[in-house]
Amino acid sequence: MFKKAEWPRKLRSQEWYGGTSRDVIYHRGWMKNQGHPHDLFDGRPVIGILNTWSDMTPCNGHLRELAEKVKAGVWEAGGFPMEVPVFSASENTFRPTAMMYRNLAALAVEEAIRGQPMDGCVLLVGCDKTTPSLIMGAASVDLPSIVVTGGPMLNGYFRGERVGSGTHLWKFSEMVKAGEMTQAEFLEAEASMSRSSGTCNTMGTASTMASMAEALGMALSGNAAIPGVDSRRKVMAQLTGRRIVQMVKDDLKPSDIMTKQAFENAIRTNAAIGGSTNAVIHLLAMAGRVGIDLTLDDWDRCGRDVPTIVNLMPSGKYLMEEFFYAGGLPVVLKRLGEAGLLHKDALTVSGESVWEEVKDVVNWNEDVILPAEKALTQSGGIVVVRGNLAPKGAVLKPSAASPHLMVHRGRAVVFEDIDDYKAKINDDNLDIDETCVMVMKNCGPKGYPGMAEVGNMGLPPKVLKKGITDMVRISDARMSGTAYGTVVLHTSPEAAVGGPLAVVKNGDFIELDVPNRRLHLDISEEELAKRLAEWKPHHDLPTSGYAWLHQRHVQGADTGADLDFLKGCRGSAVGKDSH
Repeated sequence: MFKKAEWPRKLRSQEWYGGTSRDVIYHRGWMKNQGHPHDLFDGRPVIGILNTWSDMTPCNGHLRELAEKVKAGVWEAGGFPMEVPVFSASENTFRPTAMMYRNLAALAVEEAIRGQPMDGCVLLVGCDKTTPSLIMGAASVDLPSIVVTGGPMLNGYFRGERVGSGTHLWKFSEMVKAGEMTQAEFLEAEASMSRSSGTCNTMGTASTMASMAEALGMALSGNAAIPGVDSRRKVMAQLTGRRIVQMVKDDLKPSDIMTKQAFENAIRTNAAIGGSTNAVIHLLAMAGRVGIDLTLDDWDRCGRDVPTIVNLMPSGKYLMEEFFYAGGLPVVLKRLGEAGLLHKDALTVSGESVWEEVKDVVNWNEDVILPAEKALTQSGGIVVVRGNLAPKGAVLKPSAASPHLMVHRGRAVVFEDIDDYKAKINDDNLDIDETCVMVMKNCGPKGYPGMAEVGNMGLPPKVLKKGITDMVRISDARMSGTAYGTVVLHTSPEAAVGGPLAVVKNGDFIELDVPNRRLHLDISEEELAKRLAEWKPHHDLPTSGYAWLHQRHVQGADTGADLDFLKGCRGSAVGKDSH
């Protein structure tokens, strides 16, 4: 049981601002050039508002406005808010991939908190990587911290059809290749895909990670689904600003909230909402930062028997706007609790248990948040498959896959990397049909580098023109949370470090058996050992910059792809004064 700290007491910020020494006057005096009255430095909580706003992160483009609401809440509760810009990695603009910079962002956030006079932090996030990176950084320092997300975009519509950001990008692109949609129509549809501020309006990675933050207890109840342009999003931001001040007084920290039970709640929540496979890699990394032993086996164990009850794209038909109107994540958590699938006493940033927060909520639309007997799939979650092709595991999202492909054996069609795939996939002479298994190598944490969202390889036009919309695809890459298909991802060890994926050849047969959690390359042990012994890396290594650091220190997808010197690295939040 969490025990509140005594209040009043001397806070961390007073190491900088309290007293009359030369060093204190140096710190405090410079701050006064912003027009701050002397009594603001009297020992009240100093709250850092870590803002991932950027003109080049469109999902977070409205966070400046929300930051003002957070500030208002901090002022109202008697705190001293200070907005701090932090590294912002946009999934849709960063190259080679935002995932490569998640760890850099987390490291930058960690040092921004540790090196400056903050007593608590509001993590103002939205886009895919900003949510996990800020939680990772804050967890490493372990000061009181709370998440508020920017919220999803409003529904898109095109010719009377709901348009899900990302999901319909993949769908329409395949329709163009199949000759079912013209390029002009595709361009016309583009205007309907992103019609307001906010993150993806599907249950993509951004909405998934907002849900994970809430399920972990790191955000106020109801935060995840409020649309970015809804006035209630501003209210949530202001209430969050109020709450962080009390969290500082109570000394309620990430390590008090992000327990093993909280992570198990999040894993089951991810299954219930049909969440992104990216949640696997992010939660593993976040758990590592608080020293929690979380593994792929926990994902399979906790998610295996959880039905997917949220009827949202890419698994279902609705979007985040309807999810909010139906009651949002609190309804899902209540359903999990009623089914005995929730650690009800897990602590949240509110100071209350998760069950106290959700036990009285109402489901306002049972076509959006379904009864268990009408679930999209009775065994949702993230499946972890293993075998000689993935000794350390690979993942698959059943709610977005085709049931008839859950057990499949097919001939491998191999692409050595994403460039090889792009060069061959549209060639009518490519020896491939719908029974084949598409295999792509060298797209993992070290190989791409950074592990890009290219795992949902588009099908060849000659297959699409038959009316086929899904095939088994295997890679060491990630997949956008907005994507769908029978796609095996995060294959570990990755090809770039000599994992078995690296030695798959055209014509090999591969067996996927999801019910039995098996992924097998049909060659003898002797042949596999011979190929692995003869394997040599063929990709260029970076020679400078962060890419050099990342390449040498990033770990495998099976443990969260964090940098090896950062896992479980919580330490003192107060550094030495240099003055």
